Amino acid sequence: MPLPALLCLCAAAAASSSFSSRGDYRLAGLFPIHASAPRAATRPLVPGCDHAATFKSHGYCLSQAMRFTVEEINNSSALLPNVTLGYDIHDTCSEPANLHATLRALARKGSREVRVLPTFRRYEPEAVAVIGPDSTRLALTTAAILGVFLVPEVSYEATVETLSLKRFYPSFLRTIPSDRQQVKAIFLLLKRFGWTWVALLGSDNTYGRDGLDALYKLLTGSDVCVAYRGIIPVNKDASSPELHNLVRILTDVRVNVTVVFSNRKSACPFFEVVVQRNVTGMVWVGSEDWSLAQTIWQVPGIQSIGSVIGMSVEKTEYAMLERFESWKAAEESAADGCAGRTEAGEGIGGSAQLDCTQRCTSCQLLATVPDMYDAQASFNVYSAVYAVAHGLHDLLGCASGVCSKGKVYPWQLLQKIKQVNFTLYKSHISFDANGDIRKGYDIVMWNWSGPSWAFDVVGTFSVNPDRLSIDQGKMLWHTQDRQAPTSVCSEACQPGEKRLQRSQHRCCFSCVACPAGTFLNRSDLYSCQSCRLDEWAPARSEACFNRTAEFLSWSEPISWALLTTIILLMLLMAGLAVLFALNASTPVVKSAGGKMCFLMLGSLACACSSLFCNFGEPTRHTCLLRLPLLAISFTIFLSCVATRSFQIICIFKLNARWPALYEAWQRRRGPVLFIAASTAAQAVLCLAAEVASPSVPRSDYGALAERVVLDCGPSVAASRTAANAYSVLLSACCFALSYAGKDLPASYNEAKCLTCSLLLQLACSAAVLCTHGVLRGREAAAARVLSALCTLGALLGGYFLPKAFVILLRPRLNTPEHFQMAIQRYTRRLADA
Repeated sequence: MPLPALLCLCAAAAASSSFSSRGDYRLAGLFPIHASAPRAATRPLVPGCDHAATFKSHGYCLSQAMRFTVEEINNSSALLPNVTLGYDIHDTCSEPANLHATLRALARKGSREVRVLPTFRRYEPEAVAVIGPDSTRLALTTAAILGVFLVPEVSYEATVETLSLKRFYPSFLRTIPSDRQQVKAIFLLLKRFGWTWVALLGSDNTYGRDGLDALYKLLTGSDVCVAYRGIIPVNKDASSPELHNLVRILTDVRVNVTVVFSNRKSACPFFEVVVQRNVTGMVWVGSEDWSLAQTIWQVPGIQSIGSVIGMSVEKTEYAMLERFESWKAAEESAADGCAGRTEAGEGIGGSAQLDCTQRCTSCQLLATVPDMYDAQASFNVYSAVYAVAHGLHDLLGCASGVCSKGKVYPWQLLQKIKQVNFTLYKSHISFDANGDIRKGYDIVMWNWSGPSWAFDVVGTFSVNPDRLSIDQGKMLWHTQDRQAPTSVCSEACQPGEKRLQRSQHRCCFSCVACPAGTFLNRSDLYSCQSCRLDEWAPARSEACFNRTAEFLSWSEPISWALLTTIILLMLLMAGLAVLFALNASTPVVKSAGGKMCFLMLGSLACACSSLFCNFGEPTRHTCLLRLPLLAISFTIFLSCVATRSFQIICIFKLNARWPALYEAWQRRRGPVLFIAASTAAQAVLCLAAEVASPSVPRSDYGALAERVVLDCGPSVAASRTAANAYSVLLSACCFALSYAGKDLPASYNEAKCLTCSLLLQLACSAAVLCTHGVLRGREAAAARVLSALCTLGALLGGYFLPKAFVILLRPRLNTPEHFQMAIQRYTRRLADA
């Protein structure tokens, strides 16, 4: 089915392309040699592209690059050895002209019609592949049409990421990196310098809007905030209020870095306004289209705007450019001779004009000196033509040295082009699954240190994997201190301080220190996380630390001192027991209690041995024995003291009044029963406390922030309270009985010593109770041991040491006669009273 409606649009266009060359296989080149001239039209038609005033030197340079490449391939014996490539170069000065050129390339071979067939596997168009067009706007139209016929299209300048969607553009490839890679490079650049407060501007076209959207989406998922996002209006000059308002907004939001993702046409008037409004000291990050454009860096006064960092396609090998320039010089010489032969040949049928169909006799007069942008784009065209040639080389089976010429269907060639993998002047050429070339960018920076504009390559961005490399030593910052400027909404918090967001932008925040017991995880800067139970952290911490286990260990100096005291005290008890055993028949030992003395010394020894349970890491057994053993042993001792005091009082004071009382006390074994009953009562109290809440090792995490206190619990407090209360009661009883016997014979009167000992014991108990909530860990354990040692030492010293002193140093006082005399003096004193 022909498409006459579309082809009618082409009626006003030239019947042939601007440049053409015959060959076995023909390529179509789409280049903007002229710009579109505004004109009124009452019906759809293709305007002419031959106005000298709209001549575009850049497009002409690229068309020449295609011609140069085709000639180089045709002269090569290694690539397509016996095959000649031809071309049709079309001027895409407007959208209708671009559509016309696309349809001309699609026209069936030998015909001017484009037919829609049930299948395109056997469709043979005029061109086996299309090189171009340049802009995204034109490439979208061309790619959509050529994709239906699976005709390979290799663009040299269209970068929009949408063209990578193979579902809509299956035959599109390109030799310039996709904007997706450019966006990644800009993103990594912002991250590298810590610029988290930036503005984004884009041109009002597909290139600018799509690039801006992709970059904004990438930034919103990072820690970079976009202070302002705007569009540069099209077709405006430096007097436009819209441009002035745009620049005013940039200064109001107080950013130091602005990303301008724009084409050169929109960027030029924008920077003219930036210069007019005297915006200085800013960092401008430019997209590939304008970063090296001559029309931008020639804006008067632009050297004052600050530092300009841009993206640029990987540098072109100069050897190719030198060959290209030599070829163009030869073409210009040939064009000059061609012009003369054309004038002479007008009278001989114009044969000279036919010889000159490949040369534009006036273009070289209009063309400007090529700049770096022209050089890079020329290499892209060079790579595109070589990619098609390598695909065709593989399809025709030229590896043997001879190509088998035959029909070439576009879909076959497309598959081969996608698979090409070769090197051009150290530049690797291959395509990924989306048809995008595997090529990165150079990071360039404008340099105004010399008399004229220049640029330095300060870094590179490579793909697969994505990696940004920056040589900061090459960067010349146009700031007062020549250092890289900062661009942040809020200064970074100090370590261990969380961010408290104070606006819709997460980059604008205040800082709050993380409290003790929490830490700041670098993966979440807006909240402090609590440490685990077995960890701790000081204020403003970025990590938690393991708590140190604290208990009264055996190896500490204070433990050595206490253990030495305990052992010495137990040795003293053992010595006293031996001494009393050797003098068991003496009056002093008998008056002290006789055999009961050994029970008293044994109970004190057991009490001393219970103190060993306070050392080392608590275990179930040490927790179980610690307090009951001490409390019961101490109760036995106090019960013995009370019994002995009661017996003496009964003998000297109560026997005369109530003689049956002491007789009943002795006959019914009162001392044994009292000691057993009081001991049993203490044991019941300890047992009840243990049953109610077993005493087990526990870890106290609330005592100290950085330590975990290993202690016994939870029945320690209950059992200690009950044991201490009962002990205090017995001590009070002993104190009362001792005080009641203060006027007894001196040999039987221990009131002074026992009173002091019992008062010391009560003071130690009170001290332990008072420091219970103050001391923790090893200090509390040491305090308990010291208190028990003082109590035991006081009781031992107050009761037994005076008697040992008499036995050892005052033997004359340890005789029955002395005791009889003391009793007689007591009796006379009572009688005199």
